[in-house]
Amino acid sequence: MEVPPYVWTLTIAGIVGLLAFDFFFHVRKAHTPSLKESAIWSGIYVSIALLFGLGVLMFGGPTMGTEYFAGYVTEKALSVDNLFVFLIIMASFKVPRADQQKVLLFGIVFSLIARTAFIFLGAALINSFAWIFYIFGLILLITAGNLLKPDSHEDESEGLVVRLAKKYLPASQHYDGDKLFTMEDGKRVLTPMLLVMVAIGGTDILFALDSIPAIFGLTQNVFIVFTATAFSLMGLRQLFFLIDGLLDRLIFLAYGLAAILGFIGVKLILHALHENTLAFINEGEKVNVVEVSTEVSLSVIIGVLAVTVLASIFSPKGKAKNAVSGAKRHATEYLDLNYETDMNERDKIFAKMVREEDQIRSLPEKYKRLIRNETEFMDLLRSAHIEHDKAQVRAAQD
Repeated sequence: MEVPPYVWTLTIAGIVGLLAFDFFFHVRKAHTPSLKESAIWSGIYVSIALLFGLGVLMFGGPTMGTEYFAGYVTEKALSVDNLFVFLIIMASFKVPRADQQKVLLFGIVFSLIARTAFIFLGAALINSFAWIFYIFGLILLITAGNLLKPDSHEDESEGLVVRLAKKYLPASQHYDGDKLFTMEDGKRVLTPMLLVMVAIGGTDILFALDSIPAIFGLTQNVFIVFTATAFSLMGLRQLFFLIDGLLDRLIFLAYGLAAILGFIGVKLILHALHENTLAFINEGEKVNVVEVSTEVSLSVIIGVLAVTVLASIFSPKGKAKNAVSGAKRHATEYLDLNYETDMNERDKIFAKMVREEDQIRSLPEKYKRLIRNETEFMDLLRSAHIEHDKAQVRAAQD
C-alpha cells in the first residue's frame, strides 16, 4: 500500500515533536529520574506506539497492522538488549547518574538518524537486487550465533568504539556538568561527556547492522519499517532507568533474541529462494519453498520473548546473578562521589547494596560461585560500608 506524502510528513513531525518534548521537559535540566517518573513515561510512550499501530491497522489493513506490531515488538526487544551495552559504556566512562539522560537521548536521536539512512539504503538494495535477502539472512544468523556465546556482553566495556574514542579524542579527566567542552589550564578541551556520546553513537551504528535486516525480514514496507523502528526507540531513555536494576536478571534474553533473529534469518533466506535470480541456485529459477507469514512470525516472536523473560525473572540463577552484579554496581556507584551528589539518592544506592548483600548471604553455595574475584568483591563492599559510616559521622557532626 502506497503511503501518501502528507502521512509521512505528519508522522515525522510527530516523532520530532516527541523528541523535542523529551529534551525540553525532561533532559534539559540534569536530574535523576525517579522510578515513578520512569514508569509513567515508559507507559505513555508504549501507549503512543500501540495507538499508532491501531491506526495503521484501521487505515492500512490487517497486513500492514500485523507487520507493524511484529516489527515493533522485535525492535523493542533488540533495544532492551542494547541497554546492556549502554549500561556498560556509561559505567566505563563513569557518567554521573543525573547526566545519563542526556547521553541516552543523544543515543536515541543518533540511532534514529543512522537507522533511517540504513532503512532507505536497504530499501534501495532490495528494489535493485533480490539476492540481498541472502545477505540479510546470513547477517542475522551470524548475529544469532554471537548471542549464544556465554556472557556475550561481558567483554564489551572496552569494545572497539570505546577504545577508539578514548585513544583519538583525548579529554579532561573530569566532567563539567553535562557540557561537551570545558576550560582546563586556559585551554578549551573536550569533556568525557562528548566521548561517551561518540561511543554510544558509534555503537548505535553497529546495532543498526543487526536490527534493520531483522525488520526487513518481517516487512518490506518502508513506512512500516521506519515507524516501527522509530517508536521502538521512543521511551528507551525512560525504560533504561526503569529496568536497569533488572537487566542482569534477564539471563535468558540473549537466547530468546538469538532464536528470534535465527528464525527471521531463515525466513529471509526462504524468501530469497522464493524470489531467486542467482544463476548458481536452481539455474536462476525461483525455488518452490514454504514462506512464513507475518502472522506466524508475530506469534513466534511474542511467544519466544514471553518464555525467555518469564524464565529469566523466575530463575534462581537469574535472581542470584542480579544480586551479585547489583551489589558490585551499587558499591562502585556509592564510592564514586561524582556519580550521585544528592545525599538522599546516595543513601538509596547504599540501601540497595545492603539488600543485595543480604540476598547473597542467603544464596545456596552453588550460586555463590557467580562471584568473580571474591576477595576484590568483598573489599569493594567493605569500602562502601566504611565510606557510609564516615558519611554518617559527618552528617551527625553537621
